[in-house]
Amino acid sequence: MLFTIGSFLLCYVGAETANAQRRMPDDSKGLIAHDPVMIKQDSLYYLFMTHGGIAKSSDMENWTRIESAPRDLKWVTNDIIPGYRGGFWAPDIQFHDGLYYLYYSPSAFGKNTSAIGVMTNKTLHQDSPDYQWEDQGMIVQSIPGRDFWNAIDANVIFVEEDSGETTGWLSFGSFWGGLKLVKLAPDMKSLAEPQEWYGVAQQERTFGRPDSNAGDGSIEAPFIYYRDGYYYLFASIDYCCRGLESTYKTIVGRSKDVRGPYLDKSETPMYAGGGELLVGETDQYAAVGHCSVYDFDGKTYFVAHGYDKEDDGKSKLVIKEIDWDADGWPSLDF
Repeated sequence: MLFTIGSFLLCYVGAETANAQRRMPDDSKGLIAHDPVMIKQDSLYYLFMTHGGIAKSSDMENWTRIESAPRDLKWVTNDIIPGYRGGFWAPDIQFHDGLYYLYYSPSAFGKNTSAIGVMTNKTLHQDSPDYQWEDQGMIVQSIPGRDFWNAIDANVIFVEEDSGETTGWLSFGSFWGGLKLVKLAPDMKSLAEPQEWYGVAQQERTFGRPDSNAGDGSIEAPFIYYRDGYYYLFASIDYCCRGLESTYKTIVGRSKDVRGPYLDKSETPMYAGGGELLVGETDQYAAVGHCSVYDFDGKTYFVAHGYDKEDDGKSKLVIKEIDWDADGWPSLDF
């Protein structure tokens, strides 16, 4: 997500320092969450959020906050992110080959001094003796003046190749030149060599803005989901983190190839500003965005955050079942 200092304060309750824990949010009117991703282990659903928060549930309705993921990232130096104050944004949680992978993004406000790292764990059950996050360090970094993209908002999809091998693809991005896709090495903790990169989506940006400026081509938070022969690219456009003034919208396109091109219903490529609107403002929320999509027990779920009109625009967890039309396009009932 692209934040300003003022908007950040709207999204979270309390503050974190190196020597003090963040005050717990008031969830009495719905779980306060930002950039939520979810996974199921055994009978429990686990939710991971920006700033390292974790919650668990047995029914996806009643959530209990538990100990956060580690936020003291030893590898993040001032050379990588000047002025870094700890924590991370927009995680992604995946399970592959016996390990849980938590991808995350330390960054700085409004700049592409950003990076994507990953930590691994054998289990998500915190009462297990095997519960221990091991930070594997940085996968990719964006550097102002070198990179016209922003290394935040990570999502990984695993693709089964004809050979039977599994390939990991990392999508990410926020503002600047849009959303990127890069192939991962078999360890899922580093980039494949030789490197293989694709631009998969972007929005129009006002010409003449310097590369040091995020610009107004507002697109971020990619999530790629596979269904019935198509890869669906979900993304967020317009602006988060402004409470009731937020304008976030979720769009989607699809492709037969994970590398794209991703097209909307009119066959406009998402790399050329396309994208089918899935949800924006609703009766309950000023805006809904930064989604993830999952299959559980034969149903497909949309997981996102929305700015609650009945609670001063606070960012709340949104979970909705996705309906699919005869042509394979998703829709939501708000």
